[in-house]
Amino acid sequence: MSSLSQVGYSRRKFLVGTGALTTLAACGNGIGSSGAARIDARVESTLEYMAQKYPGTNDLVDKAAGMLVMPLITKAGFGLGGSYGRGALRINGMNVDYYSAATGTFGFQIGAQQYAHVLFFMTQEALADFRASQGWAAGGDIEYAFKDKGANLAAETTTALSPVIAVVFGQTGLLIGATLEGTKYTRIIP
Repeated sequence: MSSLSQVGYSRRKFLVGTGALTTLAACGNGIGSSGAARIDARVESTLEYMAQKYPGTNDLVDKAAGMLVMPLITKAGFGLGGSYGRGALRINGMNVDYYSAATGTFGFQIGAQQYAHVLFFMTQEALADFRASQGWAAGGDIEYAFKDKGANLAAETTTALSPVIAVVFGQTGLLIGATLEGTKYTRIIP
């Protein structure tokens, strides 16, 4: 491939990626919303849905030092992609801080998806580390609670001993390869 062809190919890739991110920004995921009240309402609704649909998570709610509730994450990609959403950190039944979650991705991917997730901080130390960080990034140290055959989310005994447990649910749309790894959480003022 000639260098002129490579420049054209890179430009097309950049334009496609920019278009995907623009489309993502236009999705109804809370951007430009009325702020904290809207996020609070979405967090309440998400927790009620999770408790009804996945009663196995109630034990995690009771044992967690805190939980980050992200009611709506929108993820889209076509080669380049990303995701964005806003939510609240909940401690002792109260929303104490607000966060955004953002991911940028590159690689084989095509499609769009929306989903909710909750990060359960199972120790005071894990919660303190999260709150003290300038921008906490989800990595391979997060354990996931998975759906079993009975459509209940189940946390294994080993998972329950993990400092951070993620529950991802409510997926709509189709996007190959949904994971929270690489998601950066940043405190915001809604």
